[in-house]
Amino acid sequence: MTNPIAYATVYAFNLSSPNLLTTTLQITISSRNPNDRIGIYYDKIDVYAAYHSQQITLPTLLPATYQGHKDIAVWSPFTYGNAVPMAPYLAVSLNQDQMAGTVLINVKIDGRVRWKVGTFVSGRYHLFVNCPAYINFGNKNNAIAVGSGMKYQLIMDCHDDV
Repeated sequence: MTNPIAYATVYAFNLSSPNLLTTTLQITISSRNPNDRIGIYYDKIDVYAAYHSQQITLPTLLPATYQGHKDIAVWSPFTYGNAVPMAPYLAVSLNQDQMAGTVLINVKIDGRVRWKVGTFVSGRYHLFVNCPAYINFGNKNNAIAVGSGMKYQLIMDCHDDV
């Protein structure tokens, strides 16, 4: 995946007592296939969010997709976490980050891909993508209001492993 994330819309990001996090995010993911000879099948791809390596949303399954040569695929899944228990030290850290105005969330993409060359389709390969995304809660000028949410453009370098 090249430049997999473009936007995150935050509808809920609330830490309550005792250390419970409720999160609702819509993450726009794009993938560009730069190859003019190889197609990509995305099979069983899950997207979820994590804070300091703790998963804070349930995985959301993306629809199976074929991406042709020089093609771009775009998904906009919602990820939810309702009253997710957090380790006490992480709740303290998250509270400090929110007070500072910026929270680092890792958007993770985990699944299987296959390659298509001509009529040949490969076996499945494991795909794991980690996209660190800074959400700037302190400055609403960097966001666009979308209903009850705030949409942030994300400019991050994602790391993938196939």
